[in-house]
Amino acid sequence: MDALAANLQEIADWITAHITMWVLVGTGLILTIATRGVQLRHLGSMIRQVRGARSGADGGISSFQAFAISLAARVGIGNVFGVAAALLMGGPGAIFWMWVVALVGMATAFFEATLAQVFKVRSADGAFRGGPAFYMTRGMGSRPLAVVFSIISLVTCGFIITSVQSNSVAGTLLAAFDADDAAPLPGVGGLTSAQLVVAALIFVFTAMVVFGGVRAVARVTEWMAPIMALIYIVLVALICLTNIHEFVDVLGQIVRAAFAPEPIAGGLGGGILAAVVNGTKRGLFSNEAGQGTAPNAAATATVAHPVQQGLIQSLGVFVDTIIVCTATAFVILIAGPEVWSSPDANPATLTTLAIAHELGGWAVAPMAVLIFVLAYSSIIAAYVYSDVNMEYLVGPRRWASWTVRVLSVVSASAGAILTLDVVWNAVDIAMAIMTLTNLAALLWLVRWGVGALRDYEAQIRAGIAEPVFVGRGNPHLPGDVPGDVWASRDDAVPSPRSTQPAASTGAEHCS
Repeated sequence: MDALAANLQEIADWITAHITMWVLVGTGLILTIATRGVQLRHLGSMIRQVRGARSGADGGISSFQAFAISLAARVGIGNVFGVAAALLMGGPGAIFWMWVVALVGMATAFFEATLAQVFKVRSADGAFRGGPAFYMTRGMGSRPLAVVFSIISLVTCGFIITSVQSNSVAGTLLAAFDADDAAPLPGVGGLTSAQLVVAALIFVFTAMVVFGGVRAVARVTEWMAPIMALIYIVLVALICLTNIHEFVDVLGQIVRAAFAPEPIAGGLGGGILAAVVNGTKRGLFSNEAGQGTAPNAAATATVAHPVQQGLIQSLGVFVDTIIVCTATAFVILIAGPEVWSSPDANPATLTTLAIAHELGGWAVAPMAVLIFVLAYSSIIAAYVYSDVNMEYLVGPRRWASWTVRVLSVVSASAGAILTLDVVWNAVDIAMAIMTLTNLAALLWLVRWGVGALRDYEAQIRAGIAEPVFVGRGNPHLPGDVPGDVWASRDDAVPSPRSTQPAASTGAEHCS
């Protein structure tokens, strides 16, 4: 089993370093050029959209709730463990390249979410469903590609990601409370009481939300995702403010190391090649831009124009990488070589060690709880992604939705007590396949994304405060949008008289 895990890791690393990473960056650059830098030109619009995103859902899922679901998935343990790994292997310069990748990835995230909105369908529960599988079928006309994506996404998001997230947080909690060396209990397969308690907590908290369906996840993440991000940022800001004299020096260290030919001294990796590779890889997989996961959440929102959700989802990449990941990096760099070179320093512990070094040992327990919440938010968000793809495959079937809910809860609970080396390494390969198929779809449908943006901008220039999208007879689009979601202005604008849209048929999913 160890040999299999090692072989899968080698394959996953090769695919990431030689294919996925460069295709992601290249696609982001193409989409940035195609939109004339939408992520820079409309940064102010993104912030304004978020401020007004709680209203207008008309009984469905609001734009802000859809944003919060994807933010809950983005702002996860990758922001803690991933940044630490990037610094340990790539040095401070890796953070600079994470910034560059995030700015490029914002254009990719904009396209994903916009296309998910353009090609979404009505669902039987009164909400919308959409995502890569839907725009592959309805936009590209390629159901085989969509089926491949959906199956991999269903398995990866519904079962694998939930289990590896819980596995990671269980290890962190046990270590933080000195329970990882406890004696196993008799008759339970060598498990300790602490492991069983963690598994039970994950089971209860996950079931409470996931069994309520997509709407329950939307309601919880609407407040949980912003609050957990804010708490983490405040904690880190406290450290930065008490070390304000080092702030400029750390910033200069990041920029200098990004182009340094050799690693710096003191326990961190580095060199320009290591900085570029690790910064790019960690940046891309932290913010999820291009992976095809976040569009599943973006499509559930009730909005008047697809670009509205595209702008909001693009801002999610900014929040994840430019704000949260940067905050983590600054804390680690401020802590200095005393922490970097510690024998206990590894990607799973470095951030907690750095925070405890600056604030004191009392911070270990709160950090463990925060990491638990970060992983938990990713688990319930991953359920939404798998539910959307299950509905694409079999239609809006109640049994299918409940099957995903039950298996998501079970896999999350099991992940807390199992050894998952093979699964950890296999998920990277599965995510690479998802990402490459999704990027192919984005490039194929680039005219639809650009057309939606031009339609939005034309209405803004005409003085329309809230642009409304119409998918038929729209001169900015390369054709008519299939289905009836965007058939006319009346369909695009939510109406108090229609809080429960008509259920979609199986045929509509493939039209």
